[in-house]
Amino acid sequence: MKLLLDTHAILWFHLGDSQLSASACNAIVDGTNEKWVSPASYWDVAIKISTGKYSIAQPFEDFWRNAIDGNAFQILPILPKHAAAVAGLSYPANRHRDPFDRLIVAQAIVEGMHIVSSDAQLDVYGTPRVW
Repeated sequence: MKLLLDTHAILWFHLGDSQLSASACNAIVDGTNEKWVSPASYWDVAIKISTGKYSIAQPFEDFWRNAIDGNAFQILPILPKHAAAVAGLSYPANRHRDPFDRLIVAQAIVEGMHIVSSDAQLDVYGTPRVW
């Protein structure tokens, strides 16, 4: 199974946070699954750090190198077809206004991936979600 990890799933897995569900953790540690990270995730965290909404204990690049390479995750580049899919997503009132979530959903749809996320609001798009 191809998994695209939502930002919080990456962080919680890498940091050993108990908020990560057992099902999500099992899917991530399953060696038969491909685990992918969108650049939207580290971009999202960079913005949160710059605005004081999040902090990490090591230099940004070191943190992400450890989180991605150290966990055998792969980076899914943002391609024009992913941006085109964002343009085609519905814009339900009061949901999914976060551009990072919308890009992750679009990438998962285009690439036929399951999203690892606690966000049940993503289900509106019909993309399989692991949690």
